[in-house]
Amino acid sequence: MVMSGLTGPVAQAQTPLRWAADASADVPYTFHDLKDQSRLTGFEYDLMQELGRHLNTPMQFVQNDWDGLIPGLQRNLYEMVICGIEITPEHTEGVDFSTPYYVTSERIVVRRGGPVFQGVTDLKGHTVGTIKATQAERILADYPEVRVRTYEEETNVFMDLVNGRTDAVLLDGPIAQYYGATNPALEVVGDPIGRVSYGIAFAKGKNAELRQKVDTALAAMIQDGSLHAVLARWNLWTPEMAAFTKDKTQPDIAPTEWQHYTDALQGASSWQARFWRYVGFLPLLAKGAVLTLLVSLCAMVLAVALGLTLALVRLYGPQKLAAIAALYVEVVRGTPLLIQILLIFYGLPQFGINLSPFLAGVIGLGLNYAAYEAENYRAGLQSVARGQMEAALALNMTHVQALRYVVVPQAFRLVMPVMTNDFISLLKDSSLVSVITLTELTQTYIRLSSTYFDYFGTGLMVGGAYLLLGLPFVRLARIAEKKLAQPHTRRK
Repeated sequence: MVMSGLTGPVAQAQTPLRWAADASADVPYTFHDLKDQSRLTGFEYDLMQELGRHLNTPMQFVQNDWDGLIPGLQRNLYEMVICGIEITPEHTEGVDFSTPYYVTSERIVVRRGGPVFQGVTDLKGHTVGTIKATQAERILADYPEVRVRTYEEETNVFMDLVNGRTDAVLLDGPIAQYYGATNPALEVVGDPIGRVSYGIAFAKGKNAELRQKVDTALAAMIQDGSLHAVLARWNLWTPEMAAFTKDKTQPDIAPTEWQHYTDALQGASSWQARFWRYVGFLPLLAKGAVLTLLVSLCAMVLAVALGLTLALVRLYGPQKLAAIAALYVEVVRGTPLLIQILLIFYGLPQFGINLSPFLAGVIGLGLNYAAYEAENYRAGLQSVARGQMEAALALNMTHVQALRYVVVPQAFRLVMPVMTNDFISLLKDSSLVSVITLTELTQTYIRLSSTYFDYFGTGLMVGGAYLLLGLPFVRLARIAEKKLAQPHTRRK
């Protein structure tokens, strides 16, 4: 999706600058509008559009999972990452940062009517939730008496607080404001804690010229007040930002985006609003289902072909090839599928092999399931009576012909139920391709449930989608089983 930053032939002729974020659950940074899921919004999204205007360059957004943002930057999938990434000594070892574009502090959020904590020392003896690998987590680590729980998603942090699993939350100011202050069951308490600076990340040691241009554009945005205007619309202009930018002006800018967000939250509580919201989810779920099905089918074709080859090589091939096939099966079965997918997508480019996300997902799933299919087929081949092969050879068939026309079809009939189970498992495991920028069903669920704090209704819809995807193939497998079993079925 190319975001409009300029008009006219000059802008169209320019190569867009690619920037990445995880828009699946990233309020208020970059996220999908609650009233229109096809529209991206957020203060960082608006900031990047303003940055594109100052650079006189169109901007192109690239979605990636949070854990894949920096690996994708190093893989040159995009030039920049902006996703509330804190400028810390640890982070600067892996990436280069622009000058800060936002300065904030940590805030404490508690249940309304519960204990009020003024500072971190008051949290001793309590269970506190936060996001992993953040400044807040590092602050809490200095207090051993605090029981810390870390999470991947902001929504999970606040859900546990609402449900009483934690006593407080310590997170960055924008997150506390948009998740805590908007929830009637929660409130932000105490004084600001520490200092957090966000920067735009660039690949380490690369794009120095672009980074310099971005720094110049950010300085211009501070000078002309456009950065102030963006933050004011999102109700995120703070005393920390005024001190950092030395901008003491108070322009008459209404917090329109903040109001739009809070109105959308309040308007989504009735059952009628929920019903129409679920109806609006259907196109997104359909799109995710198509991608899930396409990836799964292609991967299963690869798994069946390679698995059968491995099984035949192990049983009938030369000893060295059989040993290699056995080693492949053991290595693939003994390592996590997620690691294999990440290795294929992010590791192979170091050797000059750049695969698209779709192709990397298909290959990763296919190679993994081929190991399991190989063992299924090997068991099926071994279960065919030895006399079948001998009879085929006695009929003057070659060894290859005997396998093709006699042994393999019988083995295939035996393993058909297991293949069906494996395909259903592969269909669900396809959710792992979300880590390489593919937005399939599970990633769609994460995005919708995190945006609306609705895990139950959205979960039922996504679970139903997976069920509907798998049922036709179960039916087809049963029909195939009956066809293959006809010679072995007693006629009435």
